[in-house]
Amino acid sequence: MKRLLFLLSTLLLTIGNCGGPLITRLYFLHGGKRVWLSSWLETGGWPITFIPIIITYFHRRRKNGPTTNLIVIKPPVFIAAAVIGLLTGLDDYLYAYGLAWLPVSTSSLIIASQLGFTALFAFLLVRQKFTSYTINAVVLLTVGAGILALHSSGDRPKGESNRKYYLGFFMTIAAAALYGLILPMVELTYKKAKQAITYTLVLEIQLVMCFFATLVCTIGMLINEDFQVSLSLGIILSV
Repeated sequence: MKRLLFLLSTLLLTIGNCGGPLITRLYFLHGGKRVWLSSWLETGGWPITFIPIIITYFHRRRKNGPTTNLIVIKPPVFIAAAVIGLLTGLDDYLYAYGLAWLPVSTSSLIIASQLGFTALFAFLLVRQKFTSYTINAVVLLTVGAGILALHSSGDRPKGESNRKYYLGFFMTIAAAALYGLILPMVELTYKKAKQAITYTLVLEIQLVMCFFATLVCTIGMLINEDFQVSLSLGIILSV
């Protein structure tokens, strides 16, 4: 069962990481301009998490009896997940902004440099040790991002200004750095949680994180009046 859940999680993560940037970039290439809307879509599917949570609840109930709690997350872990979710919402915006101005190949390579930030913050927060493989990967990805910065004209979309390209470049680096902080923070939450780290708890933490990330993006959409534009676009497309 554990292996099946692991394979399913890996498959979904692979599909999301490969298909998400392509769809987002396609949106901007075809005239899309709403960065907050694109950010919202990155975590807007959080209600789907209720499905596996409910399934695992009935599984636990059949095993442990009718006194099984539906929710297992405790307040300290909930608060930590909420804070991480707010940071994730900001990271969604930085990532979407970068994809608005960078080709997928460029942004994907820059985002891959988050491994270096993850290694650094993991060392600082959870005392994760550096290995020769980690150091090699960090050096190669950092050099790759540097080469892109020095030779940016080769993959720049036609008609795009230097300002927009470099702004997208550095916003993507910021997204990689912030996500490199988020992952060790999640690991730190697991370490500090005074309860067993079960599959159900991990799902609930992800649910809380994505909810608050979506909340940040929803506020951004309201301020930027993206809902009105999205509604108008939907009416036009339906006609």
